[in-house]
Amino acid sequence: MSRLAALLLAALAVAFPLSLLAGRVWINPFDPHLANAGLILGELRLPRAALSVIVGAGLGMAGAAMQGYLRNPLADPGLFGIAPAAALGAVLSLVLGLTSPSALPVFALAGAAGAMALLGLVAGRQGSVLLFTLAGMMIASLAGALMSLAISLSPTPFAMSEIVTWLMGALADRSWREVWIAAPLTAAGMACLVATGRDLDALILGGTTARSLGMEPRRLQLLVVAGVGLTVGASVAVAGVIGFVGLMVPHFVRPFTDRRPSSLLLPSALAGALLLLVADSLCRIAPGPAELRLGIALSLLGAPFFLQLLLRLRRKLA
Repeated sequence: MSRLAALLLAALAVAFPLSLLAGRVWINPFDPHLANAGLILGELRLPRAALSVIVGAGLGMAGAAMQGYLRNPLADPGLFGIAPAAALGAVLSLVLGLTSPSALPVFALAGAAGAMALLGLVAGRQGSVLLFTLAGMMIASLAGALMSLAISLSPTPFAMSEIVTWLMGALADRSWREVWIAAPLTAAGMACLVATGRDLDALILGGTTARSLGMEPRRLQLLVVAGVGLTVGASVAVAGVIGFVGLMVPHFVRPFTDRRPSSLLLPSALAGALLLLVADSLCRIAPGPAELRLGIALSLLGAPFFLQLLLRLRRKLA
C-alpha cells in the first residue's frame, strides 16, 4: 500500500467514529443517561456512515477510471449516461406508485443495466473512445428527457415532491437494507475497475501503442462499462443523484501519485469515501430548519471546482 493510501485510510479511521457522534443531537456514547444511544448509533448512524463510505469509494474509483480511459481530466461518471438512466428508473417507480422498500432500488438498477447494455450496443466492437463518449452523451440526454416527461406526468403533487426530493440525493433515513444492496454491487464494480489498471496505463501511450502492448480495446471497454455501471448504479439506487465526487476526487489525489491511472484507483476510492463521509456529517450539523441534502452540498462544492478546472485548461490552451 502506498503512503498516500495509508494516510487516507488513517484519516478515514478517525473520521468514521466521529461521524457516528455528529448530528443535530450530538451523542456521548459514555453518557449513562442516554438510554437510546446504542439504538441511534447502531440502527441510524452506523448504516448511514457505512453507506457514505461505500458510495464514496465507488464514485471516487469510477471517476479515476473514467478520466484514465477517456484521457480527459474533466470526465465524470455521469458522462456515460448510467447515472441519468438509473435516476430515470427510480423516477418511474415513484411515478407508478410502487412504494415497496425494494421497488425503487430495483428500478434504478434496471435503468443502469439498460444504459450499460445500450452503451455497449451503440459503441460497437471497435472500442472507439470517441464513439463510446458520444454514445454516453446520447444516453444521458435521452434519459434526462424521459425523466422530465415522467415528472410532468406525475399523478399527484405528492409523487412529484417525492421525486424532486429523491433526485437531490441524500443518505438520510437509510438503513442496513440499503447497505446490503450497495455493498456487493459496489465491490463487484470496483473489482472490474481495478482489473483495468494495466490497460489504462498502456493507454497513456496512445491507442496504437497500447494495442501493441497487449491491450484489448473491447475488453477494456466492457470492464469500464461494467465497473462504472455497477458502482454508479448502486449509488443512485440507494442515495439518489450525488454528483461531482468522481470529478473532484482524482484531482485531489493525483498530485501525490506518479500520475499513472492504475496508481490513482485506490487513493481515489479512499478519498471519495472520506469526502462523502465528511460531507454527510457536515450536512447533519449544518444550521437550518431541515437537513441540507447531500447532493446539493456537493453540487455547491463541485460547480466552482469544475469552473476552476475549465479556467486552468483555458490558460494552458491559450
